Amino acid sequence: FISYFFILYSLYFIILIIVILRYFMQMNENEIILNDFNSIKLNMSANLERIICEQDLVNFAEVCGDTNPIHLNKQFAEKSIFGAQVSHGMLVVSFISAVFGTIFPGPGWIYISQNIEFKAPVFIGDKVRVNVTVTKIFKLRKVIEFKTRVTVRDKTVVDGVAMLKAP
Repeated sequence: FISYFFILYSLYFIILIIVILRYFMQMNENEIILNDFNSIKLNMSANLERIICEQDLVNFAEVCGDTNPIHLNKQFAEKSIFGAQVSHGMLVVSFISAVFGTIFPGPGWIYISQNIEFKAPVFIGDKVRVNVTVTKIFKLRKVIEFKTRVTVRDKTVVDGVAMLKAP
């Protein structure tokens, strides 16, 4: 059992590294990585765009174990209320983490909480756009609150609020 868990954890870690590297390579070269708590101001924001492909769903299912056929089986999904395969909600939410860890506020920040609300499904081929915006700054605790939003074609698919602590 322990070796099985170790193998799964290793696969998860490898896929996570690959996913983060893929997102990092898709960033615009003019994106600024901010790491200094004192340089962050209200309403500062960052974005990331990503097209969901079928292999993303397969990889995510392998890592997390969510093999629900609504994500992985075209024929099953076509008979669902969505009419097609949908992305795992948590895969879409993980792109928010990619923004925080690689773009803004950047490496070293600690992701301490995230409230999320799923508003609409995300399908294979959809281009998701993640936006994080500073809404509150707690100077004494060195914590920042962010509005988090993921959209597809200007329609909100995920809404939420996140808290990050400075390194």
